[in-house]
Amino acid sequence: MKSSIPMACLLACGAAAANPFDCLIEPYQMVEVRSSVEGIIEKVNVQRGDRVRAGQVLVQLESAAETSAVQLSRVRAESQGRLQSAQNRLDYAHKKLERQAQLEAQKFVSVQARDEAEAEKRILEAELRAAREDKEQAILDARHAQDLLNRRVLRSPFDGVVLDRMLNPGDLAESGTGRKPILKLVQVEPLRVEVVLPLAAWGKLKPQQAATVVPEGLGGSHAATVKVIDSVFDTASGTFGVRLEMPNAGGRVPAGIRCRVDFPELRQLVTPASYTRPAAR
Repeated sequence: MKSSIPMACLLACGAAAANPFDCLIEPYQMVEVRSSVEGIIEKVNVQRGDRVRAGQVLVQLESAAETSAVQLSRVRAESQGRLQSAQNRLDYAHKKLERQAQLEAQKFVSVQARDEAEAEKRILEAELRAAREDKEQAILDARHAQDLLNRRVLRSPFDGVVLDRMLNPGDLAESGTGRKPILKLVQVEPLRVEVVLPLAAWGKLKPQQAATVVPEGLGGSHAATVKVIDSVFDTASGTFGVRLEMPNAGGRVPAGIRCRVDFPELRQLVTPASYTRPAAR
């Protein structure tokens, strides 16, 4: 039986149903893990492909000297002997001054004796202040020593996956961006989706608008949200870039694969017959 729906309607309805564009799924971010200080690597706790959590210890540099410095500074910071001694001597000076003042009022001692007791009290007050300042400095020294020790422990900045491991225990970790990194990490929850759109699509999308992404070779569709719309066009191709964010709970969708993305706002968009959608940047 022949369909009663005109062919023109079928073509129009099909065009309105979807107008997908080529895109590329990429990690949300990638970092190269380097040490801020030079040192021999003692432990590397992860391998290529391992999943890591934010704050997890990834690399430990040799730190025997720094550990000893922390222990020594903690002993000094927790020491109470000098401070307690200064406080006791000041308490005694207070009592001595009170007795001297009473005796001076009764004419049993000279004014000079009372003045000497008062001067002694002031000296001991200064010694107590100095002891307290030394105590505060010791606490700060302990914190500084702990900070130096912490720099020899490298932790993951986010939940992600170890993309590669370049150095091993016994290797020298060197500081500086030009040096060889120890690890490469990628964040795959969520993912970035990069798409290049023709000039005709300009002004039809806004941040937070929804889109549907279909990864190549995996099947299924995934919801995504527009995050960035470039304001500078590519002159040669007459295109502009759009970045989307796609949730990826459990890292089910791998990064680095091509995809197709459908924007409901662009389903009526008619591109010139000669226009070829460029590969995603």
